[in-house]
Amino acid sequence: QVQLVESGGGLVQAGGSLRLSCAASGHIFSTYAMGWFRQAPGKEREFVATVTWSSRNTYYADSVKGRFTISRDNAKNTVYLQMNSLKPEDTAVYYCAATNRFSYEYNYFSRLQYDYWGQGTQVTVSS
Repeated sequence: QVQLVESGGGLVQAGGSLRLSCAASGHIFSTYAMGWFRQAPGKEREFVATVTWSSRNTYYADSVKGRFTISRDNAKNTVYLQMNSLKPEDTAVYYCAATNRFSYEYNYFSRLQYDYWGQGTQVTVSS
């Protein structure tokens, strides 16, 4: 079992920045790929970014490439999402997720690949 707790959400103006954190406990964090998803009201939960267990590979949704950066610190059992140049359309609840399943690149983009989820943190970007 892996427990995930997100933090760092809040209200920010368009063009601003936020850094989300996800603290993990339970199983060996360093063996899990960690992802961020988001869900806006009335919309499906969508992929944002993933980092593999070794940080060797990162993957991003096209909508956030060049603006968001995912990273992890295995010594602290924490994954981060640095969000810059925020837009009103980034407004959503952001969820941290973990998987230790074998995955091809395309697998990481699907929420079905992830077995563990946090409770979410709200990010609101005002125009």
